[in-house]
Parts: sequence; C-alpha cells; structure tokens
Amino acid sequence: MATRSPLPFEASPYAERREALANYFDSTARQAWIDLTSDVKVSGIRATVRAGRDEMRNTLLSWLPDDLRRTRVLDAGCGTGALSIEAACRGAEVTGIDVAAGLVEVARERTPSFIGHGRIRWMAGDMLDPGLGTFAHVVAMDSLIHYSPEDLVDALAQLAERCTGSILFTFAPRTKLLGAMHEIGKVFPKSDRSPAIVPVRETEVRARLERLSGWSIGRTKRVQSGFYTSQALELMRHG
Repeated sequence: MATRSPLPFEASPYAERREALANYFDSTARQAWIDLTSDVKVSGIRATVRAGRDEMRNTLLSWLPDDLRRTRVLDAGCGTGALSIEAACRGAEVTGIDVAAGLVEVARERTPSFIGHGRIRWMAGDMLDPGLGTFAHVVAMDSLIHYSPEDLVDALAQLAERCTGSILFTFAPRTKLLGAMHEIGKVFPKSDRSPAIVPVRETEVRARLERLSGWSIGRTKRVQSGFYTSQALELMRHG
C-alpha cells in the first residue's frame, strides 16, 4: 500500500491532533482519566464507559497469545497502563507509550513490584517513532479514534512496518448516535470540549486496509456500553 509522503511536523494533521491530545489528557482530562481507570466510584455515564473499556481491553488481550514470554509488545497509547501490565504478567517485554506524559507517570506508579517474567518500558512520546524498534504484536486501544480514516490507516501502515505478527486496534464505528454526537460537538468552541472522536465507516476502514500489502483482516468485535462504543479489528501478517 502506498502511503502519503510524510508532511513537515508542523503541517501534519496527525502531529497536530497528537499534540492536542497530549495537552488535553495532561491538563483538562487528567484527573477524570485517572478516576475512570481506577476503582473509585464514578458517575453512571462514566461507569458505562469504564465497563466498556474493560470489556474491550479483555477482548484485545484474549486475541494475544496466552504465553508472551520473550515476546515484544507495543502498547500504542497505553494511558494509565492496565493493558501493558496484564501483557507483562504473561511474560511480555512491553513498551507502553502515550502522548500524555502525566498518564504515563500514573502507569509507572501503578505497576506492581512483581510482574513475573515480564518487563515494561514506560515512555512518553509518539507511538509511530521508528526508534522504538520492532514488535511481534502492536495494540492500539482507543488511541486512533481521534483521527480521520486516511490518517488512521496511514498510522497503521507505519506500525505495520515494525510489526512481525499482529496489530490489534480499535476505531469508532459510524453509528447514527455517534454520527449525531460528532456533528453536535462541532458547534461548541474547541476550548470547551475534548478533541473530537471521529466516527468512521467500517466498510471504508476495511477497503483501505485491504490495500495494506502482506496483511489480512482477522477477527472483529464491537463493544457498546452506554456512552462507550468502539470496534476492535485484528490485522495479521502473512506470507
């Protein structure tokens, strides 16, 4: 699959959105995200989001091998680290990276003193950085839902260059509810809302991914829990 020529950092839509996400999750949303990913009591709406995220994380983990010893895993958009920690407990050598340095610090603090044979390298930065090296598996849970279909698949294409096994990612499926929420959200000033989730059509994502040479589409699962709607898709390297 031919990808677009890289744009200068300042002009790249991906880079601009990434910086907006970093600022949002390290300021406005930091405490809310810490609470959401803990066991403290949250509101009914946030409780549905927590339940949905738990189900999605468990789904993605179930698509990884049970035995991950001596296996490199990239948690691309690790947030406060729950998926990274569970993968490490299976023996994985995990790199957990997120644009929000504050959330990465929370992940580091939440890491148990003993995680079996696994290891975790926590980092704040760009999940597309080629300097991170090559991985057997890449997991991007809800970290690409803020990007257009074109930028989403471009990001997956770059991750595919450094992955030897599977890429598990999620996107926001375009349903009537998500589509309406997205349109309504546009009328509010940017300072009053989080970076928008971009609902995309599954058919469009699949059509773009089918042009990704050396990869095939595997399992899929949609999780819907109250205000949380996300769809997982598995990409598998072949040949």
